[in-house]
Amino acid sequence: MSLYTERHGMRTPIERTYSISIKTYSRLFDCCSRYFEYLAWKYPVECPDGNGCCGLDFKKFSEDMEFEIPTLFRREGRIDKPQSIQFPFDDEPIDDEFDQYALIDLIEFVAQNIRDITQKRYHDFFRHNDLFFGGTNEIAEKFIKEINNTFQKAGLLYQLTTNLEVERIEETAILSEKIEKDIQAIKEPGLHELLIVAVQKHKSPYPDDQKDAVEKIWDAFERLKTYYIGKKKNESADQIISDMSEGKEAYIKLFTAEFKLLTEIGNNYRIRHHETDKIDITDIRHYDYFFNRCLALIGTAIQYLK
Repeated sequence: MSLYTERHGMRTPIERTYSISIKTYSRLFDCCSRYFEYLAWKYPVECPDGNGCCGLDFKKFSEDMEFEIPTLFRREGRIDKPQSIQFPFDDEPIDDEFDQYALIDLIEFVAQNIRDITQKRYHDFFRHNDLFFGGTNEIAEKFIKEINNTFQKAGLLYQLTTNLEVERIEETAILSEKIEKDIQAIKEPGLHELLIVAVQKHKSPYPDDQKDAVEKIWDAFERLKTYYIGKKKNESADQIISDMSEGKEAYIKLFTAEFKLLTEIGNNYRIRHHETDKIDITDIRHYDYFFNRCLALIGTAIQYLK
């Protein structure tokens, strides 16, 4: 249910971003913490009476995270949330340094490893609950909803999917379910694989994956040109252009020019080639532009493949 100022458009719009602030880190970490109990099957504190698990061994959990997520923020050896500390006589508070992508790893780890508690039995003598776990993780649905609600309220362009992976939301994206279905239907194995990997990496929250996505989609573009086996590369590309254009001269000129321009972009920018004379891509947002431009052509072309 929305609040009064939300319903009447009286709130200042939240800035949408991929950057996790120290305050948002804290909120997301707290959200994860509320589900740590459902990890107790993996890191159990054993009941002294031999009744099995009676809670989460947070020390063991924190120690395991040193191997699972090495850059996750810690305080005194245990995973924790960073703080903003104001020292006397300092004008500005000092923020603990943290890796926001390690937090995303933690969110995925919790989502993928929590299990349903099937029974809590209160143990009078020790005054704790003995916990019994099933093999299901229906609790993950509740976790997904709470994490995504936090993402939304904080203006973060991420979502935790039902596949229990965090994907970024691209507001200017052209990638659609239709394009993904068309990619799945491609029969040529090499082209199919390159496009699948490109899409997966493009959705990833990690900047290096977004760079790799552009390289993969340009590899797919070059592979597309050779789709028709038995034809030379330029002849195969011309066949695709002809099919896309349905014999109309204006569209033949349009798609021919676009094929040529995308080839030049792939050759001149540091996408597939890394010689010193290539143009560096220094703004991460430009990777989305290059990916979308190449995908727009490929997404159209694959609809005409025979």
